Amino acid sequence: MSHSFKALVIAENAEKQYVRNIVQKDISDLPVGDVLIKVHYSALNYKDALSSVGNKGVSKNYPHTPGIDAAGVVEASDSSDFQVGDQVIVTSYDLGMNTAGGLAEYIRVPANWIVKLPAGLTLKEAMINGTAGFTAGMCINALLNHGLNPEKGKVLVTGSTGGVGTLAIAMLAKLGFEVVAVTGKPEAVDFLKKIGASEIVGREALDDQSGRPLLKSVYAGVVDTVGGNILATALKSLTYGASAAICGLVASAELHTTVLPFILRGNTLFGIDSAECPMSLRQNIWQKLATDWKPNDLALLAHEISLEEVPEKLDLMLKGKALGKTIVKL
Repeated sequence: MSHSFKALVIAENAEKQYVRNIVQKDISDLPVGDVLIKVHYSALNYKDALSSVGNKGVSKNYPHTPGIDAAGVVEASDSSDFQVGDQVIVTSYDLGMNTAGGLAEYIRVPANWIVKLPAGLTLKEAMINGTAGFTAGMCINALLNHGLNPEKGKVLVTGSTGGVGTLAIAMLAKLGFEVVAVTGKPEAVDFLKKIGASEIVGREALDDQSGRPLLKSVYAGVVDTVGGNILATALKSLTYGASAAICGLVASAELHTTVLPFILRGNTLFGIDSAECPMSLRQNIWQKLATDWKPNDLALLAHEISLEEVPEKLDLMLKGKALGKTIVKL
């Protein structure tokens, strides 16, 4: 099959700078895979921003098309699991990392990376969730399976204006939880309350410098996307038998704490990895995102842009100025 399509391509120039251009590519340029998908929507993630500036921890080879999320329609398939016309979601695995990603009108991927779009979600809504919503869902799933319920108390969400944070707040609010959002952006307060946060605390309130191993018990659960001392402070502030799910390191990959929250308060720490999540769990989480956990006003959590607007938005993400989710209409 020969067919041209638009794609965002990151390339290294003679000055060793990484430049972004919208170019025409051909289907034959795509990697080998079982299923060809016409992408209707993608979503922007911090990994895409890192890939766009040549971060070799994300993408090793350039020229490259980032985009770790894609939702669209099967156009050709060598797999009996997927038929032409199926609506599908692809997130995680190697998409957009070292495999040409969703910031293009077509992708070609292995069949075992693909989830059929569950009833209750449109392709657009699937990308309002994307990897961020799926990760938030994995965090919430871990906390709920550990016994968290609204009667046990407040749930803290750090990095609350990012994709994972905003979707976690909205889902937890839908499930009846009292959600406390942590932010360093005063201008985001109204937005966070609108999507379901019942309380907003400044970042400095979760940056304990006292050196004490334990603080007052406040939170029955934590969804953490930032790591570092904010996570350490949150762990010291858990109630007895509470748990925290961690999925990010925006502030720091280091964690300086003690064992006391775990051995004196019986707390549990869950590490969340959405990239290599088993398919059975992946399908289960997507089903919940389409039904019980789906916020009533999902569209409030994202704004839509064109492929041509992506480079400017990636710069905002790198500067920490993005708010909520950005989806890309292909």
